[in-house]
Amino acid sequence: MREPDAQPFGLSVALRQDAPIPLDVDLSVAPGELMALVGPSGSGKTTTLRAIAGLYRPLHGRIACNGSVWFDSTAGSFVPARQRRIGLVFQSYALFPHLTAIENVMEALGDLPADQRRDHARTLLERMHLHDMDDRKPAQMSGGQQQRVSVARALARRPDVLLLDEPFSAVDRVTRRRLRRELAEIRRDLPMPVILVTHDLDDVTRLADRVCVMDRGAILQRGTLDDVMRQPANAKVAELLDLLPDEA
Repeated sequence: MREPDAQPFGLSVALRQDAPIPLDVDLSVAPGELMALVGPSGSGKTTTLRAIAGLYRPLHGRIACNGSVWFDSTAGSFVPARQRRIGLVFQSYALFPHLTAIENVMEALGDLPADQRRDHARTLLERMHLHDMDDRKPAQMSGGQQQRVSVARALARRPDVLLLDEPFSAVDRVTRRRLRRELAEIRRDLPMPVILVTHDLDDVTRLADRVCVMDRGAILQRGTLDDVMRQPANAKVAELLDLLPDEA
């Protein structure tokens, strides 16, 4: 298996297995870079994210971030998810329904002294433009507001890498545009590797530095969107990109 080029800072991922979920993934993401993973359902995008997050252990491969090895099948090493500095945002928000917005964020601040968690959580909520929403529970918030809380909670872990799994798919078009702008602000302020899984070509156009086109667990082509669109590696890549919706 060919591994990505050595990269002391940033994220490098090499995964390989034939079953139960086929994977043939080789990618690296630099600090401050956003890479989009696109492809049909079942193409391995979310499995790749889960492997990076430590929620899934592939049979073969290596994952390293900022000089720390999180997974190496040859050496038999595997760092559990709770010990990886990962910010993970799901399309379903994944908030605790019985907790308020600020309590949801505080749950990710267990490494801080108790008397500092509330103030730090409030700062993160304000960063996501959630002023005066500390005491609202998820059921009292819109989809966009819930997703902002989810992002604030992800940032509370002071992550080395931010993983976004279809984060805009459950919100309306106007909210999606606002969330994209806020994500762009976060990238300017916190230069970490970011991986975005999306089915929306407009997400890629507006946010991604590079794109990986995936199918059946393998990366078919990667590069800037302009390069991939202008010169697809094969007919399958062209077909997959043509199927992606582009927001009007």
